Amino acid sequence: MSLDAPKPDNLSSDGLSIGIVCARYNEELTDALLARVTEVIQAAGEPENLSVERVPGSHEVPVGLSLMLESRDFDCLVGLGVVLKGATSHHHLVAESAGSALQKLAIDRSTPVINGIIVTETLDEARERVTGSIDRGREFAEATLNMAQLKRRWKKS
Repeated sequence: MSLDAPKPDNLSSDGLSIGIVCARYNEELTDALLARVTEVIQAAGEPENLSVERVPGSHEVPVGLSLMLESRDFDCLVGLGVVLKGATSHHHLVAESAGSALQKLAIDRSTPVINGIIVTETLDEARERVTGSIDRGREFAEATLNMAQLKRRWKKS
């Protein structure tokens, strides 16, 4: 695990179109994660569009983002969720399939997609990353702004 996050550039959300799909599973944590991501994006300026949709779980996040892309162009998309280890290895399956689908969507549609699905062994580890000292919400938001600006710079007119 890396705790040495990159230093943010001059990040602004002014005029950007950003789509977020957030899982409802582990709702206390996903609500807090969504709130933090949107807070950082809105504090960085005035996005032209900040669309948020909720889906049942992390496994449904990629199709939610795909549906959003079918309706309009976005500068960047963010998939959010919290997956905790249970008695089986199911959490690894969910995380791997969702992560692969998010990457495929990004490449196939030439639109940055931030994988903000947190996968941990314990509830305490998840809390540390969502509401504790490891501020993954800020990291996801800053990556979103960085990649949205990159898309804007390279987008064909």
